[in-house]
Amino acid sequence: MMVPGQPASAIAITELPLLSDPPVDLIVVGGGASGFFGAITAAEEGLAFVHVLEATSEPLTKVKISGGGRCNVTHACWEPGDLVTNYPRGGRPLRGLFSRFATGDAVAWFADRGLELVAEPDGRMFPVANCSSAVVACLKQAAVLAGVSLRSQKVVQSLERRGAAGFLVQCRDGSSFQAQRVLLATGGHPSGRRLAAAMGHQLVPSVPSLFSLALEAPALIACSGLALDGVHLSLKAGGQNFQQAGRVLITHWGLSGPAILRLTAFAARALQGDHYRGKLFVNWLGMSSHNLVKQSLRDLRHHQGRRTLGSARPVSNLPRRLWLSLLAQVGATPDLRWADCPARLERLLFEALVASCYSIGGKGPFGEEFVTAGGVQLGEVNLATMESRVCPGLYFAGELLDVDGLTGGFNFQHCWTSGWLAGQAIAKGLQLATGSDQTR
Repeated sequence: MMVPGQPASAIAITELPLLSDPPVDLIVVGGGASGFFGAITAAEEGLAFVHVLEATSEPLTKVKISGGGRCNVTHACWEPGDLVTNYPRGGRPLRGLFSRFATGDAVAWFADRGLELVAEPDGRMFPVANCSSAVVACLKQAAVLAGVSLRSQKVVQSLERRGAAGFLVQCRDGSSFQAQRVLLATGGHPSGRRLAAAMGHQLVPSVPSLFSLALEAPALIACSGLALDGVHLSLKAGGQNFQQAGRVLITHWGLSGPAILRLTAFAARALQGDHYRGKLFVNWLGMSSHNLVKQSLRDLRHHQGRRTLGSARPVSNLPRRLWLSLLAQVGATPDLRWADCPARLERLLFEALVASCYSIGGKGPFGEEFVTAGGVQLGEVNLATMESRVCPGLYFAGELLDVDGLTGGFNFQHCWTSGWLAGQAIAKGLQLATGSDQTR
């Protein structure tokens, strides 16, 4: 068994020559999380010839860099019914998939192969070694033991269905391979979408998901770096209203943090349709009763009238920098005494605290690198097996499908689940077709 934390460079997958005659059992296009998981599963289920074609020089790159180099493998959300609520697109169809392979199954899978996961207080699960290289090494070691062959720098240019003979897979470097089955697991890369479309699939257009928001809010710039919990957000875009609550980070361009990323994930298509413009309403005090906030403002005016607006805040846990920025937002002078605060200004301060309105000026500079919404329509895939309903023998897994999850390990969980289901179905289908177990 491997040792958690073992450097990925210590694990080498033998690059066996791929021959177009005779055909291999399975070619996986894409050496990412879902592709590796599908390949390993199919090989462990008895397929003797499973090959992964990776376009770059190094597989599992996203696994390596995710989570700031820690790799958020999955999320401690154990019930399928709860798990699906974390997928802005594809949640309902995923219920059946997660009933067969969900968080507990993924945790057990990695544990059986020497990688223990631990949950943090917010539910995110990381390897005990707290390093993504441990996850990469685990997957590579499992592939080695299962007999999976990797070919790097193999850019697949075309697929051709050849009836009972399977598929002809042609690469940019002139090489071509025959395979009984093909699993497309190219993530959000355009090449996979192009291949799927060429095989007859209709694709939902790709748009960014999970991104921060740039706001037209000069007063907030002074609050850059502040993080607040329990903030309530309401977004109007595309004629719809989206709401989230949680931790928010104020940046020099606008807002980020978990609550913002969840909000933009669910509103991804509406925001894209509005060219990333709209109105964001922020309740900085979250669940605080409006009546209590109003009473606090009145108490300051009537009972602490000698104090200035800048020195006395209506809520003690409201960061002073944010309070000063809200004063500037409504045009209030910090050295104005509470006793001299007019009722009109008191109403403006109340609105700034519980319903600040900001114009959205676009996406922030980070966030959309890892997740996109869109891909192969789920209705064109048999989700029990991940096989195409349009092109028999072609399978899908991972982000190439029109499924995307929130931050916190949910996108990787979908990769493990869809890869496992595809690998299982491919192995069993080929064994039934040949009337043998095809064991080595």
